[in-house]
Amino acid sequence: MKTIIGLGNPGKRYQLTRHNIGFIIVDAFAQKHNLEFSPGKGDYYFVGSVLDTSHFNLYKPTTYMNLSGIAVKQIIENDNVELDKILIISDDINLDTGKIRIRESGGDGGHNGLSSVIYHLNSDEFLRLRFGVGNDFEEGKMPDYVLQNFYENEWEIIRLKVNFSVSLIEQFIIGGKQLMLNYFSKEQIKNKNSKL
Repeated sequence: MKTIIGLGNPGKRYQLTRHNIGFIIVDAFAQKHNLEFSPGKGDYYFVGSVLDTSHFNLYKPTTYMNLSGIAVKQIIENDNVELDKILIISDDINLDTGKIRIRESGGDGGHNGLSSVIYHLNSDEFLRLRFGVGNDFEEGKMPDYVLQNFYENEWEIIRLKVNFSVSLIEQFIIGGKQLMLNYFSKEQIKNKNSKL
């Protein structure tokens, strides 16, 4: 069972903030496939379905970002999920707005949500999609920045890359990590060549 977890903060006030790009992406996937989230057996909302004969579940923790690991651990225990079947989606201030990076393991990159997940799973061996939200903030202002909405002039690239992220999730569901990575690499090469 493929398991896709978008990280974010629950509630309307955080809906379109940078820190909520994980929620924005899984919501876009759900909307494309006519799926609706429901409360789960733990601190999360979820929806399950099938894509091209492959079963999957989407999740949105309700623990708030800094405690995301509590919900992720509940998901793994409640649904008996293997770590190599998980994809976690989060924002990343170390990447330009709209830039996407996929990592198969590694540290938290200064991200409190990922730090919580690594702590509660006692492992950093899980696939993650990191979505760049930029770092246009003064020293000490990072918490305020990630809890702001995206600027109006950023939404064109955000929508484009959210759609690309939805396609990456589809590849992950259908063919696993390797198909997703192959698709990502092909798109990167195609984009690079189109700019030459």
